[in-house]
Amino acid sequence: MPRRYDIPDETVLDEFAKALGRVLQPGCIVYLSGALGAGKTALVRSLLSSWGVKETIKSPTYTLVESYWYGEIPVYHFDLYRLGHPEELEYLGIRDYFNKQAICLVEWPEKGQGYLPASDLTIEITFQLPGRCIELHAQTTCGEDCLRDFCYKPTE
Repeated sequence: MPRRYDIPDETVLDEFAKALGRVLQPGCIVYLSGALGAGKTALVRSLLSSWGVKETIKSPTYTLVESYWYGEIPVYHFDLYRLGHPEELEYLGIRDYFNKQAICLVEWPEKGQGYLPASDLTIEITFQLPGRCIELHAQTTCGEDCLRDFCYKPTE
């Protein structure tokens, strides 16, 4: 059963991302789905900022992947929007990124179908004016653990 959250603005998105950041563990694979401009990259930026990433957090639309560190944990942010064909991921060495020590955040996962490992947690973002709606879906035991521990209550 998915969990649904209304996110009216950036401040609430930051709070949501902070709560999400507390439950993601090494080895987690997170898919982010939604229309162009729905807020996938904004959520990743908020998440990385909540983990103390100080460097500029840019969308990997053209590079396909950006690497960051959350303490000792490598975090890989993928944006597959411009991927021409899923097999291009083989040239990127995609299998090396998905390991038990890393957290992988994948935007536009459908573009890598057949070459990406399954997600633990899927985040669907949709427009809901004036903000967004975010749904969290657990896909594995790891995802279920994340949802079990996820505690988010928006401030009034």
